[in-house]
Amino acid sequence: MASISVRDVAARAGVSVGTVSNVLNRPERVSTETVERVQSVIAELGFVRNDAARQLRAGNSRAVGLVVLDISNPFFSDLARGAQKAADENGSVILLGNSDQDAKREGSYLDLFEEQRVRGVLISPVGDVEERLARLRQRGIAAVLVDHRMPGSGFSSVSVDDVAGGQLAVEHLLGLGRRRIAFIGGPASLHQFIDRLEGARRAVAATPGATLEVIETESLTILEGRAAGEGIVARAPGDRPDAVFAANDLVALGLVQSFAMNNGLRIPEEIAIVGYDDIDFASSAVVPITSIQQPSELIGRTAIELVIAELDGSSEPGRDVVFQPELVVRASTGA
Repeated sequence: MASISVRDVAARAGVSVGTVSNVLNRPERVSTETVERVQSVIAELGFVRNDAARQLRAGNSRAVGLVVLDISNPFFSDLARGAQKAADENGSVILLGNSDQDAKREGSYLDLFEEQRVRGVLISPVGDVEERLARLRQRGIAAVLVDHRMPGSGFSSVSVDDVAGGQLAVEHLLGLGRRRIAFIGGPASLHQFIDRLEGARRAVAATPGATLEVIETESLTILEGRAAGEGIVARAPGDRPDAVFAANDLVALGLVQSFAMNNGLRIPEEIAIVGYDDIDFASSAVVPITSIQQPSELIGRTAIELVIAELDGSSEPGRDVVFQPELVVRASTGA
């Protein structure tokens, strides 16, 4: 069946195409009687407006594109929720893309958002996207980095101080008397991994007798955490770390499954664990996990506000909003 067009609606309602357009876009210019008649015909015929075509003609859109590293990570789903709430309040919608830490897929989403002429783009990047974002800006599309900073680029960003977060996590473990610390996560190319590791190293460097072992994983997932945990369990007891800082809570959950559920390793008596992000699952794990809290929904909301401010001229681009992390102590470190 052919789609119903504006001309079909106009013919059935006995009005001009321009009148139907006014009913759809500027109903205040049309009499109440005509508006009701046209809307009745729209309902009768099942007409659906081609909003994409209208946006292309007008050169704008209600959509904001969001590209995240891993939508299966509750941190990013919470971030997306915060962005959507703020977008709703501004008459916008979120188009969500999951790069899955794949630079090629990330590029495909940016191509799509450029073709759709979205209002703005929020992105937690995998690779170097500065040139691509500059091209978007030339086309009038605002871009804001989330969970990432690009100093000197001129692009606004919303993030958490991950160096401070890593330092806070390991200082907590050191304060409990732990000295053989392992940092688990990856891949090493992720800026989140790099910054959190730097914070961990700063804490260890300031504590005589403390050591830091880095165990890199292919991704930040429960399965990778479980595999890393099995590797630790396979060692002789004296060769194991006495504390682990996991690069995120999913890795920490995998460690808990490996240590406590599969192998009977006592947490925190034999090994303490700190995660990162403070997702809901951290507090409900079989051993509740101490974690570094990030305001995930607030990050998403703030990113939308920066996009809107850049578009309406109320704020210049290049603002860096950096939130401070907080330690939430639970049973995995002895609370």
